[in-house]
Amino acid sequence: MIEKVSDFNPDWVSPPGDTIADLLEERGWKQTEFAARIGCTTKHVSLLVNGKVSISDDIAIRLERVLGSTARFWLTREAHFRAAIARVGERSILHQQAGWLGQLPLADMKKFRWIRPFSEASEQMAECLRFFGVASVDAWEVNYAKPMAAFRASTKCEMQVGAVSAWLRQGERTAINVETKVFDRNAFREVLRELRCLTMESDPKVFVPRMVKDCAQAGVAVAIVPAPRGCPVSGAARWLTQDKALLMLSLRHKSNDHFWFSFFHEAGHILLHGKKLLFIDVENDLNGSNEAEANAFASDWLIPPDAIVRLRTLSKSAAAISAFASKVGVAPGIVVGRMQKEGCLPSAHLNRLKVRYRWAHEK
Repeated sequence: MIEKVSDFNPDWVSPPGDTIADLLEERGWKQTEFAARIGCTTKHVSLLVNGKVSISDDIAIRLERVLGSTARFWLTREAHFRAAIARVGERSILHQQAGWLGQLPLADMKKFRWIRPFSEASEQMAECLRFFGVASVDAWEVNYAKPMAAFRASTKCEMQVGAVSAWLRQGERTAINVETKVFDRNAFREVLRELRCLTMESDPKVFVPRMVKDCAQAGVAVAIVPAPRGCPVSGAARWLTQDKALLMLSLRHKSNDHFWFSFFHEAGHILLHGKKLLFIDVENDLNGSNEAEANAFASDWLIPPDAIVRLRTLSKSAAAISAFASKVGVAPGIVVGRMQKEGCLPSAHLNRLKVRYRWAHEK
């Protein structure tokens, strides 16, 4: 007799009636005799054996008394059968909708280990739905595709909604593991002042943990997530709850000037703009008042406005730029990036002063 319910998890569609029929055969009972013993009609027993009716609590107790197993076993057996029936139907639906996978950056999602690989399309569909935390493709459309429609319409470069949604979702998944305090605007501004000094630290193993920890103390979860193909983003900002913000970075250009500008840009969105808005910052697409304000916020925090006049007349030597950077308290690469943006330096000049980063999977 099977008793260990915790291990009973079949991957086939077999009704509990199969087990009942086996036990009746083992005992040499006809269905009529079994019906008399269990107190049901012969018709009901036939339906029960053939999986046409469900095992109720009452019938489970009767089966326990007559066949010697436990009511819990029979109810669990019934639940597994009904779940298996549902999965067979779901598998068929997912197989029909497998074209949705073509909208997602599956290769990168697997490479980054965001999802597990499956050879069967329906199983890969189920895995991707689990990744997004939605029950269906329609739910994904509502929660991820539609909110990004405006960004897709306004961008100057190609942006694939599936790729951006996957990136954003991984940021959400990362943020779940970041325990934050209730958002405090003043505390976050103070954190930004302290983190500005970290721009002079070249090692991400030093400044990233500090960034994540300090921002969490002010109610902001920081997630640095690689961007898959089709996701030309530098950063994003959104509110997960009224008390918790998410600041995402992609490390798109892999240099410290872009990294820190993107960080302060997203911080600007959090401090300056509404809690109901989603900000996705795409390269070469900083149109709109909110983007302009976040752009100015980042520029002014990194290099104060009163130092810009000196920057524009600065000697174009590595020594002069390094001295200026030391005086204003930022990394030389940030000054180089700002001068290139201002047109004071050619885009290829003095890039050696910038610090370059790379992801662990690129080694």
